[in-house]
Amino acid sequence: VASRSERVAVPTILPQNGSTVVLPSAGVVFMSPSPRVCRKRSAGRLSVLAQAAAVEAPCQHRAPGQGVSQVNVVYKFGGSSVRDAERMREVADIICSFPQYLPCVVLSAMGKTTNMLLESGDLALKTSTDAISELAPLKNIRKLHLDTCDELGIEPSVRHEVERLLNELQQLLIGISIMQDSLVSFGERLATRIFASYLRAQGIPARQHDAWELGLTTTDDFTNADVIYEASLPAIAAALAPKPGQAVEIPIVTGFLGRGQTTGAVTTLGRGGSDLTATVLGAALELPEVQVWKDVDGVLTSDPRIVPSTRPVTELTFEEATELAYFGAQVLHPQAMQPAIRSGKMNVRVKNSYNREAAGTIISAARDMKCTVVTSIVLKSNVTLVDIISTRMMGQYGFLATVFDTFRRHKISVDVVATSEVSVSLTLDPKKIAGAPDDELSQVQTELDRMAAVSFRKGLAIISLICNVEKTSEILMRAFSVFQREGINVLMMSQGASKTNISLVVDGARGTEAVLALHREFFDGPSVCAITGLPLAQGIAVGLGGNGNGNGNGHSN
Repeated sequence: VASRSERVAVPTILPQNGSTVVLPSAGVVFMSPSPRVCRKRSAGRLSVLAQAAAVEAPCQHRAPGQGVSQVNVVYKFGGSSVRDAERMREVADIICSFPQYLPCVVLSAMGKTTNMLLESGDLALKTSTDAISELAPLKNIRKLHLDTCDELGIEPSVRHEVERLLNELQQLLIGISIMQDSLVSFGERLATRIFASYLRAQGIPARQHDAWELGLTTTDDFTNADVIYEASLPAIAAALAPKPGQAVEIPIVTGFLGRGQTTGAVTTLGRGGSDLTATVLGAALELPEVQVWKDVDGVLTSDPRIVPSTRPVTELTFEEATELAYFGAQVLHPQAMQPAIRSGKMNVRVKNSYNREAAGTIISAARDMKCTVVTSIVLKSNVTLVDIISTRMMGQYGFLATVFDTFRRHKISVDVVATSEVSVSLTLDPKKIAGAPDDELSQVQTELDRMAAVSFRKGLAIISLICNVEKTSEILMRAFSVFQREGINVLMMSQGASKTNISLVVDGARGTEAVLALHREFFDGPSVCAITGLPLAQGIAVGLGGNGNGNGNGHSN
């Protein structure tokens, strides 16, 4: 256990002894939030894990981190969590609930602001300049942010800055055709200024920062830039280090944004990029944990819009979380795990800002997999399957190299691959194809026709089983039994080199049906570990279903 001077509190770590929680790898000790609360815990007995995760709102805001001289945790709150004045008050409650923390707070744009900004840009391309001010999404953005300013009673100087940004946005829409990254940057820039001002109005020292001012540097790949870690991490660490003689303030940082290394222009990290911002900051500050606050109780066993009986997964590895993100789970940005992996000592926790008592999901480098079969099931719809069969003599070298070089030159990303000596099958996401998908695929086919027979099948679906592939035989036996029972044909199968993912391609019209049937098979049976024979704790029973009876009532959790 760390000495008293070394202890850093983390709000949601599995307890080991009484109310004290120890994180051996980081010398971290759990400490309860401020005892001054105005909210009672919900009725019923919480699980041990949920008790450790519970956060209660203080009666009045009190600046966190009293006596702490340097940031010791990063919190990230998504757009749903800061969608209006009421939710911003709730977020302020959350960050003030732990007096032992001095947090750095990363915010996304408020609610659907980013969508409205993109809609504004689309409309601006076909709207006369004198009518820009009447664009419906622009008017909605203006109303949302000015109403929030009024409701929160922010400082007059900040309200003036918000109005200036809104006017700048209106002017930018006139020339939006070449300025998309600058356009969508306004959401985060508005939200962070309003929230920082609200905290100051509550007597909590806070300062707004645009991420690029802290040193977050990226490539110049506009709309989907990559972080340049060698430049970003030391710059951010220096910018957020305590300064002698300066008061300690909570940094409120724009998510999603950076500055291009060559052009110096504003860049964006792709949709969901605020998650990546948070983990980059955590890695720069060498923190033991980054908390990403969403509107769900953590990473789930499947998409709740498809599977009503889905449930949270308590633990994931970085590799599992990355596979989930790349194959369509929208809880985290696909690259958000990379800073944590580079750090080697930082965990990522997914929490629900609408349900503080939910334990959430802890994502770390490794976890005990002996009682895990399937962790989560992800559906990716509207994919295209490409079958390429060589017309050359068997054994000729260079076939696969030529195939993939063709896709590279056309900037087409490949999702899933299955190969043999003379053929390759792969899937493509039409949404990721630059230009018109049909035109690009037609050009690819023309080039490959010189050496292979090429065929396309559109409108298919990929079902990804994020799983313990050491149990591949059991997983495939049960999965194909489900497909045989339901009359669903598998068109292609691939097991990723990551060893955490089995992907199955099926008819898109039956994708939802397949996911529901697989979820019943792997998650709706009794929650008993096949190794130990013991019941599993709440939220940890992942993929240990019995016979897939489909009634959803056999699960003891």
